Amino acid sequence: MLKVLKPGFFTTVQDCGRFGYRDKGVPVSGAMDMISASRLNALLENKACASVLEITMTGPTLLFENDTYIALAGALLSPTLNNEPIDNYKVYKVVKGDILSYGRLEKGFRSYLAVKDGFKAPSILGSMSQYYPLTDTKCISEFQEINFEECISFEPKISELKMDTYLDFNYLEVFKAPEYDLLNDGQLTAIFSKEFSISKENNRMAYQLNETIEGHSTTILTSATQPGTIQLTPAGKLIILMKDGQTTGGYPRILQLSEEAICVLAQKKSTDKLIFKMV
Repeated sequence: MLKVLKPGFFTTVQDCGRFGYRDKGVPVSGAMDMISASRLNALLENKACASVLEITMTGPTLLFENDTYIALAGALLSPTLNNEPIDNYKVYKVVKGDILSYGRLEKGFRSYLAVKDGFKAPSILGSMSQYYPLTDTKCISEFQEINFEECISFEPKISELKMDTYLDFNYLEVFKAPEYDLLNDGQLTAIFSKEFSISKENNRMAYQLNETIEGHSTTILTSATQPGTIQLTPAGKLIILMKDGQTTGGYPRILQLSEEAICVLAQKKSTDKLIFKMV
């Protein structure tokens, strides 16, 4: 059992997401940065889609009430175990009474915490990922208890990973989306030559960019969207849908992020800058 002493800014339980319900209007959800989540589960030899905690901007304070093994990845949030600094991509044994806490955000935006065999939460439509109002709550709360199976002994095949970080990437790989051909030469030049910055309107649903390009007067039928879809509004604003984004939209879908680019964007915060790179 994990007891939440402080919940942090926005901490959620996430797995790979729920699939097969987008035609009912249910977003995929799941970890925003699946690279980090999947690496952690591999390090702990968990199932590929075992649930992790996704920690945004400021971290929680967590009390372990059972023994287990943990690992962290993603943003650098100055984590400590019993006030001793710990590192990302390294397996640590924790025992009953240990306290994991987080400090200053140094790099990135979302950190991930995994335990041996994953966290246990109610499964709704095949996923434990929190998404309100499908789930009862939108994030974890103070004094909440999160289940996991106690693990007394575990000898990982690999106890530490040396990973090249993508937290410093300033580009997003994209490919053509259904309405790409509606873009004129001026719009294309602007998209692939300008530097864009993240607006304060960013969350698990979508990221908006501060800079605009030439607008349009095109209307399309409401059509399917998915995580990573880039929409262009009539005013020339770019909106990038993320894991909790709507499943349909009426703005032209001009570009689509690669899976890696979704993870890169998930680690960006307001005012961070980026460019687009066609693959």
